[in-house]
Amino acid sequence: MTCVHCKGELRHGTAPVHVDRGGLHVQWDALPAWVCSQCGEAAFEASEVDAIQAALAALEPTGGHVSKVG
Repeated sequence: MTCVHCKGELRHGTAPVHVDRGGLHVQWDALPAWVCSQCGEAAFEASEVDAIQAALAALEPTGGHVSKVG
C-alpha cells in the first residue's frame, strides 16, 4: 500500500490518536495503524475506526439530560 499524501510505503505499526469532543480530550497513545515510512502519516483499518467511534459514542451524554441525585 502507498501513502495518499506522499506515495511512500505504508508499514504496519502504531499511531497516536487525539480527539477533542464535547469539552473532553480523548487520547490513545498507540493504536494499530498503517504508517507511512516516508512522512509518518497514519491510516487506520475499518475495525480500528469502528472501535474509536464506539468509544467516543460511549462518552456522549444520553439525550442531553442530567439527572439529579437525592
